[in-house]
Amino acid sequence: MKIKQIKIGFDNFCYVIYCQKNLKTVVVDPGNNPSNVIEFIKSNKLKLEYIINTHYHYDHSSGNQIIKNSIPSRIIASKLDGTKINGGVDIFVEDNDQLNVGEVSIKFLLTPGHTPGSICMIIDNEALLTGDTLFIGDCGRTDLPGGNLKEMFRTLQDKIKNLPDHLIVYPGHDYGDKPFDTIGNQKLTNKTLLAKNLRDFSKLT
Repeated sequence: MKIKQIKIGFDNFCYVIYCQKNLKTVVVDPGNNPSNVIEFIKSNKLKLEYIINTHYHYDHSSGNQIIKNSIPSRIIASKLDGTKINGGVDIFVEDNDQLNVGEVSIKFLLTPGHTPGSICMIIDNEALLTGDTLFIGDCGRTDLPGGNLKEMFRTLQDKIKNLPDHLIVYPGHDYGDKPFDTIGNQKLTNKTLLAKNLRDFSKLT
């Protein structure tokens, strides 16, 4: 499994994940102007099968149709967020659903808070793509339409903090002091994961 982290726009991260054996590929969160993503796929002769959106916000999904028109593929999102994605979704996923792309295993986690249907993905039990649920040193906003402070706190406490320490966190934005980090280190340093209760958490966001 290979993960290519590509910055698109000002601070968004898009990801190209592919199987090294047969080059089957997924793209995660293509936002505005994904031309460099398309170029990477074509120049490396990758076989794009799916486009996955961690949530419906425009800066994570506006490149869906541009890529799909260039390279035929299917779009994946959660049921809760997928109906809000322009251009439609081909496959809806739920909590704990799994997808194999070549020899790459993807497990979906429903992680509401930033939006009702935000998802994170565990890739080959090595990487954790978090979209706008968890950043390096922070978490996603809950004051936008569909955001929910209590759900975000519950997601961080019950799902994210219970994940294995070795997973590498790949966030949806370049907001931290590094582009990725282990979830173990984030448990020790990320203020939003260190909050002991909802009251403390509410003062951070």
